[in-house]
Amino acid sequence: MHRDHIADESGAPVVSAAPPGPRRALRIGLGGPVGSGKTATVAALCRALRAELSLGVVTNDIYTTEDAEFLLRHAVLAPERITAVATGCCPHTAIRDDISANLEAVEELEAKAGPLDLVLVESGGDNLTATFSRGLVDAQIFVIDVAGGDKIPRKGGPGVTSADLLVINKTDLAELVGADLAVMARDATAQRGERPFVFTSLAAPDGVAPVTAWVRERLAGWG
Repeated sequence: MHRDHIADESGAPVVSAAPPGPRRALRIGLGGPVGSGKTATVAALCRALRAELSLGVVTNDIYTTEDAEFLLRHAVLAPERITAVATGCCPHTAIRDDISANLEAVEELEAKAGPLDLVLVESGGDNLTATFSRGLVDAQIFVIDVAGGDKIPRKGGPGVTSADLLVINKTDLAELVGADLAVMARDATAQRGERPFVFTSLAAPDGVAPVTAWVRERLAGWG
């Protein structure tokens, strides 16, 4: 069972009220290219929200459980709240086309560690086409990074254009790599219209704050 979605006046998806029946956690997917900072964003969100919410995390890697192991080493949540899927296939296949392994992992996590308020589902590193099935998650975040160059937002792709939130990470590297944040903001606006985007630098204290605020807004409407 998944949450119904409608579109606002801009055409952006709006998460509606929680589905009828037994309460379940809000599910948010995080996708983006390799090295963009997805796992670091998940870790930062867990640290920021774990005192106020009951959280769980599902990670995806093709052949390993490396991202889950990273989260476990850094003790962002209790071990029983973190699980991994080794997809054995292209990452976006497991989050968009055949979601069965991920859906089973989410449901088992809720059964084991629940009741949960929020489950974060991290995709394996993918390209700008990566999107999540709405049968798996209720909202999706797409993470890109400044180190990839200020051209990334204008390249578009479903991840950049259609995610509920676009995160432009590693702003602390902009000067070092010659990236213009104003250009990235302009192009993100052109590609996304009214859909939100935020800049983050996870190297800074509370650098994940803009993403945390967005997640709290989604939770406030979950019921």
